[in-house]
Amino acid sequence: MINHIIDGISIKLNQVFGDSYEIYSEDVQQGLNVPCFFIGFLNSSKVQKLGTRFFKENFFDIHYFPNGPDSNTEILSISEQLETELEYIIVNGDLVRGTQMNSEIVDGVLHFFVNYNMSMVKVEEPYEPMGELLISGENRGDNNEY
Repeated sequence: MINHIIDGISIKLNQVFGDSYEIYSEDVQQGLNVPCFFIGFLNSSKVQKLGTRFFKENFFDIHYFPNGPDSNTEILSISEQLETELEYIIVNGDLVRGTQMNSEIVDGVLHFFVNYNMSMVKVEEPYEPMGELLISGENRGDNNEY
């Protein structure tokens, strides 16, 4: 499911910012093309609800690497756009809402935090009932001793 959410974020970023912005979801050792986005998965939590239902929280940190070191205006503009555009993404054909959005700038890189939470139902495999069971034994007498 996490990979599907990352795909949904990537598609949305590409729709909004176009092909001139690279979008990474894997670590890049060298050759980072700026401006670009890096979609980082932080963690998730799962809370059991009634029966087979559960609530899953998924925490993401989307990094934005700007064109140059003195680009505070660019970073603030991108932060506002992300806040608006990542409110809803499509995951497996379903609309998922981003919550608890916040951002910070660390060493000239924008960190945009967003949660994509969803209620889910665990689909259990149907079971096959056991076939016929034949029991055989012998009677040891009328006193019912075993």
